[in-house]
Amino acid sequence: MASSDLATAPSPANIGAEGIPYFTPASNPGAAVDADSKDTPTLFRPLKIRDVTLKNRVFVAPMCMYSTVSDPFSPFVGALTDFHISHLGHLALKGAGLVIIEATAVQPNGRISPNDSGLWQEGTDSEQFKGLKRVVDFIHSQGGKAGIQLAHAGRKASTVAPWLASAKGVRSLKADKSVGGWPENVVAPSGGEEYVWVEGGVSYWAPRELSTEEVEEVVRAFAKSAELAVKAGVDVIEIHGAHGYLVNQFLSPITNQRTDKYGGSFENRIRFLTEIATAIRGVVPEGLPLFLRISATEWLEGQPIAEERGTWDINASIELLKYLPEIGVDFLDVSSGGNHKDQKFHTFTDYQIKLAGQLRKEIKAAGAKTLVGAVGLITQAEAASEIVQGADADEAHRAESMLSGSEPKADAVLMARQFLREPDWVVNAARKFGVKVTPPIQFGRAYQ
Repeated sequence: MASSDLATAPSPANIGAEGIPYFTPASNPGAAVDADSKDTPTLFRPLKIRDVTLKNRVFVAPMCMYSTVSDPFSPFVGALTDFHISHLGHLALKGAGLVIIEATAVQPNGRISPNDSGLWQEGTDSEQFKGLKRVVDFIHSQGGKAGIQLAHAGRKASTVAPWLASAKGVRSLKADKSVGGWPENVVAPSGGEEYVWVEGGVSYWAPRELSTEEVEEVVRAFAKSAELAVKAGVDVIEIHGAHGYLVNQFLSPITNQRTDKYGGSFENRIRFLTEIATAIRGVVPEGLPLFLRISATEWLEGQPIAEERGTWDINASIELLKYLPEIGVDFLDVSSGGNHKDQKFHTFTDYQIKLAGQLRKEIKAAGAKTLVGAVGLITQAEAASEIVQGADADEAHRAESMLSGSEPKADAVLMARQFLREPDWVVNAARKFGVKVTPPIQFGRAYQ
């Protein structure tokens, strides 16, 4: 080509990402260039759930940041801020397939602390909605998918940010009205001093028992928040049913001693959860995936409180599995503990991975299609890859894996603190396995 031709040749277009009011190139970091190759580890293969395709199996688990406005009279109370765009957007920029926004309360008294995220304000003009949409839009600009964990803290509500408690030399500290707390409106399935949550020797507020009508109102609140989240562009919704928060409190006979339709039998204790999931499915698109995080066990086996009341253990979680398809849950996010001070965790690093693997095996044996996520102490690329390797195999290969004892433990991995330590985890893992992935466009020179 002659030099005169170079001067007139068209330049390649610099295409901007859609849906944001500023320019950033449309990018898709973390996606394997040759995802269909048999040599590409499952960790870097796409995962399709309903109508949503996630570019890899590495998900950012929800992480409370205690960084929203706490003033209950401010229109910005509970709204995500520029901090959340920086924090969550950076993890999308570095290639996570799914970024799940922190536990977001469906009612004001459902926050863990006054500085927690919320999505209870009406309409799409609210600051809560606008803050959420800005975070979601940026995640999308990086080719990632955005999830949100909808939650209610129940009896574990109205505490201050953990670093404030640490400054006092304790693990937790109650939030009173002077700092935006709501000590008179902490709620639970069963109320009174007997049901106070105790952590590290520090007692929380005594909860009051929700009336039947109030329980039904919380169910509606979950659905309303889900509907708003979809309008903000969220791709995945997760119900927080773990760690001793309200849904978990209803599931467990330790914290649920009700005598109405939400207490007593197993079917009654799971009713709150099944109604929430059904209500959410009724207001979101059919193609939107619904996740559920559970505590697979309370780790109370042999403890006096469990001998007295019973407990939620792995057998209860296995019993719950058969209900998940009919209530529209597509993905089970397997965690554990958090509902009683006497819990006795096993100390081995893969304790929750084994729980996930056991539940996944039960699901496959029943012929169900519910997917499983593993979370907890996952830090190394090799371990993460081993957890999911082969999860995308066809039926013949799955049967072969089961016979050999090498079946996958999960379909995806979720990590939280490791991303805080190592935001480049996805790219670093790809390098270890020799997988070529798309870098963030603006950072491309650093990955050459």
